[in-house]
Amino acid sequence: MRHHIAAMLGGALIAAGILTVGAGAVELPQNDYPTNARADYVFACMQTNGQNRIVLEKCSCSIDTIASLLPYDEYEAAETIMSVRQKGGENVAMFNSFAPYLEKVKNLKRAQVEAELRCF
Repeated sequence: MRHHIAAMLGGALIAAGILTVGAGAVELPQNDYPTNARADYVFACMQTNGQNRIVLEKCSCSIDTIASLLPYDEYEAAETIMSVRQKGGENVAMFNSFAPYLEKVKNLKRAQVEAELRCF
């Protein structure tokens, strides 16, 4: 029972972003990417690169790297812009020329390149 309570307490500390180690506390990086967003990314990555344990680890590394470089709201905005662009139509022109939108997509692509270099 004690082990179970200690594990729960450790999980709570991790969730809060602080893990007590010895006399000091270690700050963990903020995780602002929802689990479903990470899972969607890993699923799509595995569809493209293969469905085995090694690819799972590489794809997980990739989204973790992107998350360390780009806040979730910027990731989500860039993903939305790219999705709208793919659908086409007359209302898409603004997503192909509006500078702030272009910058968001460029930032995501830079993070993806860095993730590819680190993880694959």
